[in-house]
Amino acid sequence: MNWFLWALLSAFFAGLTAVLAKVGVQQIDSNLATAIRTVVILIFAWTVALVTKNESFSAIGKRTWIFLILSGIATGLSWLCYFRALQLGEASQVAPVDKLSVVVAIVLAAIFLHEKMTWHHWVGGTLIFTGAVVLAYA
Repeated sequence: MNWFLWALLSAFFAGLTAVLAKVGVQQIDSNLATAIRTVVILIFAWTVALVTKNESFSAIGKRTWIFLILSGIATGLSWLCYFRALQLGEASQVAPVDKLSVVVAIVLAAIFLHEKMTWHHWVGGTLIFTGAVVLAYA
C-alpha cells in the first residue's frame, strides 16, 4: 500500500477514535481516560513492533531517540487536551478543530523542514482552517 491509503486508514481510525472516546469520557475524568487509552496503545504498539521486529534498539541513533521522545511528549499533551475537549464539547465540533493540526503541520514543515509550499498547500490549509471554524461554531 502507498502512503495515501495508509493516510486514509489513519483518518478513518482517527474519526472512529473521536466517537469512541466521546462515549468513553462521559463517566470518568478525562486524564484517567487518556491514561487508560495510553496503556492500550502502549501494549498494542509494542506487540506490533515485536511481531514485525525489523530493527534492533542498538541501531537507533541518539538524534532519533531525542526526536521520538519529544514527539511522544507532544502526542501525550495533544491527547490530554483532546480528551478534555471531548469531555466538555461535542465530538462533531472537537474533531474538526483538532484537525487544525494539519495546518500547524504544514506551517511547521515549511519553517523547520524547509518543505516547499505551493498554492495547493495554501488553498488546502485555508479550506481546512475555514471548515474547522465553521464546524466549531455551527
